[in-house]
Amino acid sequence: MADKHDRSDGGATGRRSKQSEAEAVAHQQTHDAAAFLAAIIESSEDAIISKSLQGVITTWNRGAERLFGYSAAEAVGKSITILIPEERLDEEPSILARIHAGERVDHFETIRRRKDGTFFDISLTISPIRNNDGRIIGASKIARDISDRKRAAERQDLLLREMHHRVKNLFAITGSIITLAARTAQTPSELASSMKDRLVALSQAHEMTLPSFTGDEAFQERSTTLFQLLSSLLSPYDEGEGGRWRLHGEDAPISAERVTNLALLFHEYATNAVKYGSLSNAEGRLDVTLNAFHERFEISWLESGGGPSSKAETKDAGFGTRLEQMIIRSLSANVSRDWQPHGLLIKLSMPRAAFAAPAEAQRVPRP
Repeated sequence: MADKHDRSDGGATGRRSKQSEAEAVAHQQTHDAAAFLAAIIESSEDAIISKSLQGVITTWNRGAERLFGYSAAEAVGKSITILIPEERLDEEPSILARIHAGERVDHFETIRRRKDGTFFDISLTISPIRNNDGRIIGASKIARDISDRKRAAERQDLLLREMHHRVKNLFAITGSIITLAARTAQTPSELASSMKDRLVALSQAHEMTLPSFTGDEAFQERSTTLFQLLSSLLSPYDEGEGGRWRLHGEDAPISAERVTNLALLFHEYATNAVKYGSLSNAEGRLDVTLNAFHERFEISWLESGGGPSSKAETKDAGFGTRLEQMIIRSLSANVSRDWQPHGLLIKLSMPRAAFAAPAEAQRVPRP
């Protein structure tokens, strides 16, 4: 009987031992999981914060330190409103009300304030924290800086609106050119030829001012100057090592809003020079000079070596003259022509505002 009793006690002891071991293992696993989770939170790039239902910060990870600039010692125990701009303080009661109701707030985009007082765009995900009984005792916040994404979206929106504006302008200009050309063209082929050349010039000017779409210069508008524009328009006639045309003086920048009109104007002059002037033969030469004064630009277009000067270019006066007059008015410019023995001299005088964007032109001193 004693042996049986001893065996019975030994079995119970073994079962208790195994149970204790199982509990110890479960406790260790729970402890390891909690430590592992804490390590994940602490090393997260995102700011992970917990707060009480009264809005008091209770935990603060390293991501929060990096994002907001406060250390954990500075933030824990303080109101979450230290991060909220005054004009957005009404967001916090609304968020707490949703947490009290057991709701989760996903990807709430707003603005928050760093320790140094700077503001930045942020995306928040906020979830209720429950105790073992399921009662809501606080809230956890995951915050992510989305400033770069917001700026990229704003740049893209600006670019799209700018492209829309330019396309509308190009269609308007093209429509005006077609209307003018149709009044003077004698045949459909003449109209087609005239339009083709001018549309090519428009295309060249438009391409010069298009922003870059890749790399570090994404969404940045290309810089354009008068000499760059003239070089593009005159490049087909640059024959031989010496070249047939020269640019003189100090170059000047041209805004994207103005480059189209200037391209059309100088395309007309170049076309006439090829048809009737200095670029119509191998001996001809063209010199374009820009003189910049305090309030005005003066440009001289001097043709030479093209044979006796004449007013032959006025054969295209119907369309060419009307187009020139339209552009000259838009630039608030004055133009004069002098048919000299060695070639044609065109002089243009215009305010500096003729090269600037409309908003910039308002700041240019008037003569």
